[in-house]
Amino acid sequence: MQKETLTEKKASSPELVLTTIYDNRAMSEKLRADWGFSCLAETRGKRILFDTGASAKILQSNMRELNVSPREIDAVFLSHDHWDHTGGLFWLLKENPKLEVFLLKSFPREFKQKIKSIGAGFSEASVARGLFAGILSTGELGQSIKEQSLLIDTGKGTVVITGCSHPGIPEIIKTAKSITGKEILLVIGGFHLLEKTEPEIKSVIGEFKELGVKKAAPSHCTGEKAIELFKAEYGEGFISNSAGKKIVIG
Repeated sequence: MQKETLTEKKASSPELVLTTIYDNRAMSEKLRADWGFSCLAETRGKRILFDTGASAKILQSNMRELNVSPREIDAVFLSHDHWDHTGGLFWLLKENPKLEVFLLKSFPREFKQKIKSIGAGFSEASVARGLFAGILSTGELGQSIKEQSLLIDTGKGTVVITGCSHPGIPEIIKTAKSITGKEILLVIGGFHLLEKTEPEIKSVIGEFKELGVKKAAPSHCTGEKAIELFKAEYGEGFISNSAGKKIVIG
């Protein structure tokens, strides 16, 4: 596992630790790469799993390798109702039915009923709302595909975790700034640029800079070409992300 620390001096207790568990790429042969995304956020005594990848077996395997126990997770945050982000959920709930699931009001009724049938609970979001202290949802964004992103407040700025960014990653960032009123320290996750042209990708990167995003950790549906362009344009502000990556914010 590779660790990146975003702090100017050693902190006795980090504000936030992000561990990518599921991604198209993996940092070692012991971790399995697969199309999908999942990231564990540990902050303020809470352990929140953002999305659950596509395969329960791969999620379970990677969690075991990264020493993440299902029973130590407090909540699951689902960005949107696509198989590559919800595939591991029901295995996880069977392992720990005490988990609370944060999902969108627009999720299918059958999906919600299945959560209930396992004995777990869920909480719906349609507009921006707080989940825990310093942890918020953007609420439902987008038109044809509804999606929410997770916002985490730190002393160095807001961290934005995205699933696939179907509503448009610049719009998500603008919404995050509007909700928190703070600068954006880091945007991590899928940016949905896989099928974009190079000029379109560079335009998005330009918007990142105009919006003051300090660090970018693109992965999943961002696409290899877009990831390389972010790396070239962001320099030290670029964070290479894949399954096994740990980011510590002090």
